[in-house]
Amino acid sequence: MQVLGALTPERFLADYWQRRPLLVRGSLADYSAPISADELAGLALDEDVESRLVITGDTARPWQLRYGPFAAEDFTQLSGRDWTLLVQAVDLWCPEVAELYTYFDFLPRWRTDDIMVSYAAPGGSVGPHFDQYDVFLVQVEGHRRWRIGEVCDASTPLLAGTDLQIIDHFEATEDWLLGPGDMLYLPPGVAHWGVAEDASMTFSIGFRSPLLSDMLADLAVELSAQGLDQHYRDPRLVPAMANTRIDPAFITHAKNQLLKLLDDDELVADWFARFMTAPKYPDLLKTSEERRQANVMGRDYSNGELVDQEQGEL
Repeated sequence: MQVLGALTPERFLADYWQRRPLLVRGSLADYSAPISADELAGLALDEDVESRLVITGDTARPWQLRYGPFAAEDFTQLSGRDWTLLVQAVDLWCPEVAELYTYFDFLPRWRTDDIMVSYAAPGGSVGPHFDQYDVFLVQVEGHRRWRIGEVCDASTPLLAGTDLQIIDHFEATEDWLLGPGDMLYLPPGVAHWGVAEDASMTFSIGFRSPLLSDMLADLAVELSAQGLDQHYRDPRLVPAMANTRIDPAFITHAKNQLLKLLDDDELVADWFARFMTAPKYPDLLKTSEERRQANVMGRDYSNGELVDQEQGEL
């Protein structure tokens, strides 16, 4: 199955990766969800699973955000529309979901973060926002309309009165309706707004994008742990430098000392490999493995326990 359609991996990486969005119709046309909406809700009841509920509110309480774990009644009390359930790292709990990675073997496996699964009732959405990581949005069930906007950054105005990072005054440049099997790639920073046209499920394959400042902090700890840290030393001084203004020579010398400390390809390569492949949920690896061996993903509510007679199944 060619997830990029007629586009070659080489062309995608050269022209689209971390550059511009790409819509691929029928990318995974034969793919079917290995997890149901009720099973997803069952996972969201587990305290070990990271989950969220986003409810489209009104002007008084826009975009309400709730964090899991949830209780069964949280779902049965929901209305028939305008809400979204998001569950992180479903690939950790469901090996069949993890198999989705094999379709993206043109990218390094260690670059992936997790596979998030979202189920949305009609009208469900998490609002117009942007992320600072690459993501492939695979529409697995139902239909979701995606409006694409401009590239955003830390200066982009956000909507007040909500815990979500909602873009204020979002303006769309593209409008795409995705159906089962369609896929949308979004590079970091691109504004987007997905709204479910009907009951729908979307799989999001996200990629790691740590802050450079966090990487430097972690590397500093590594250098110190290995005894490779060194003390600052001055450049060659002259009496003219003895004033309250810091001479540019100090800045240059400090920068050179830091760069010299990092001039060890073997050390940096070893640290980078461990930093970029560290498990996102290290404490859950044993727990999730035990559940996979027992073929238990969480509580399964596909038998109808989360069915509301007026709204139908979750």
